[in-house]
Amino acid sequence: MQRMMMLAVAAVLAWPAAAQPAVAEADFIVRDFGFGDGRRLPELKQHYRTLGTPQRDAQGNITNAVMIGHGTGGTGAQFLVPQFTRLFAPGAPLDLATHFIILPDAIGHGGSSKPSDGLRMAFPAYDYADMVRAQGLLLDHLKVKRLRLLMGTSMGCMMGFQFGTDLPGRAAAIMPLACNVIPLAGRNRLWRAMAINAIKADPDWNGGNYTTPPLNGLRVGVALQVMASSAPVRMQADWPTRDAADAAAQRAMAQGLAGSADANDRIYQLEASRNYHPAPHLARITVPVTWVNSADDVINPPGVGDAALQVKAMPQGRFVLIPESAETRGHSTHTWSQFWEGELKALLARSN
Repeated sequence: MQRMMMLAVAAVLAWPAAAQPAVAEADFIVRDFGFGDGRRLPELKQHYRTLGTPQRDAQGNITNAVMIGHGTGGTGAQFLVPQFTRLFAPGAPLDLATHFIILPDAIGHGGSSKPSDGLRMAFPAYDYADMVRAQGLLLDHLKVKRLRLLMGTSMGCMMGFQFGTDLPGRAAAIMPLACNVIPLAGRNRLWRAMAINAIKADPDWNGGNYTTPPLNGLRVGVALQVMASSAPVRMQADWPTRDAADAAAQRAMAQGLAGSADANDRIYQLEASRNYHPAPHLARITVPVTWVNSADDVINPPGVGDAALQVKAMPQGRFVLIPESAETRGHSTHTWSQFWEGELKALLARSN
């Protein structure tokens, strides 16, 4: 398979310590939202964060909006880290002086409506199409007719393709990071199914009506996700001894459990990908696209999904595979912008 590799790493731009970007947070309520499973919610809450100042046309529509979608189990806040916010610094590709950044929490995540709000396993069985449609309504609310750029990592990457095929033309450019366009089957579904089954097999889960979190089931899910997100070369360099690796395993489990979603929320998050399959519809995406995967991504490894072939279905598509090194971070390379910042600059230039 032909691989298009990014060979250069952009120079680091960073915010001065005393000048971190200001973040605003808000909620948008959709009344009587209908889901693809036929159920409805009287109120669907979407939480979101924004950075920068919107620029508007004569009709009041925002013209400089960039929306960035997060990964499974995450929130928009996951991008408020130095390795990503460097993109928002003065002179950087998404300089806040000229861009308005929108960081939504997808349905089922963060401050947005989710099973743990009270419905538990009676919550509508949302999927990526529901999540994208809700975000389209959020853009309507914000008066964004067309995004300057749509980005997304992992689940947000998949939602980028879903958005592009379901809402064609609503983004002037798309940059999906760390995903494929085929159904989630094979190993990618295997670890998800095992994580779901582990929660449901924990007696504390009690059909979703638990009073004590099913920690044994959640531990299995944390372990599976740590391995699915692993970066073998980097990990060997970071933990070159048995003792170092054992200590890292303990830290990863503790951190994973501390940051783990509610068990029912987690089941829904992992099931939302059940009918994802944009590959047959990619020709609908006619705007410039730069799709970036990493060679050490265990979730989306080279050889699965044939991204270099699939990208050809999009008239202005480009696929980039970041080579593995002791510096890359497996699946999480998607949030370390120095590896793909040059490609972002090029995408903005060719979609101007």
